[in-house]
Amino acid sequence: MEIKMSDLRIQDKVYPPPSRAPNKSGAGSAGFSDFIKQAISRVNHAEIAADQSIEKLLEGKAGIHETMIALEKADISLRFLLQIRNKAIDAYREIMRMQF
Repeated sequence: MEIKMSDLRIQDKVYPPPSRAPNKSGAGSAGFSDFIKQAISRVNHAEIAADQSIEKLLEGKAGIHETMIALEKADISLRFLLQIRNKAIDAYREIMRMQF
């Protein structure tokens, strides 16, 4: 039985390679870098809100519950961003391993 190389390229038919079309900026075409920028911005805002909540707690204008919730939101958003970073680095390393 003879195996043809064209038979082994089934994945190209099922999953065609991405085109090299330029990324047009428009509605719904946000890229990975935009997603990362937004995630960093959200983490920054959560950290600022947590800091302000701590200041309000020290001034007696806020309760411990609100402060702890703000701190946990900031912590969770930072952990989420770190996981995204770790997954992106792992994917990059895997791609680099596949090239050699």
